[in-house]
Amino acid sequence: VQLQASGGGLVQAGDSLRLSCAASGRTFSSYAMGWFRRAPGKGREFVASISGNGGNTYYADSVKGRFTISRDSAKSTVYLRMNSLKPEDTAVYYCAADSKTWVATIRLSEYDYWGQGTQVTVSS
Repeated sequence: VQLQASGGGLVQAGDSLRLSCAASGRTFSSYAMGWFRRAPGKGREFVASISGNGGNTYYADSVKGRFTISRDSAKSTVYLRMNSLKPEDTAVYYCAADSKTWVATIRLSEYDYWGQGTQVTVSS
């Protein structure tokens, strides 16, 4: 599985962004997808995940109600819509695939393929 993330940028607090992650190499619906982030000086943390059929989603408490994960099987792409962005959302965002299952998980260790990361910077 190859993953290519895009869509990051510099925005102001309260703005919105949509990240995209294009996948290739295997049947897209056969594996779960997730978004993680790494803020400056911190470890990589879970943001959101979605099952292979898009029927189940999970969110970190810090983004619940503001971020939405979705996937488009026709485009083999997973999205992260980020609304009401805050300075504390500043991080490098990574998409990831758990090729072993279509069941979504929040556990970072379960994801075995990673995209290259895209920078999101939110100014106050």
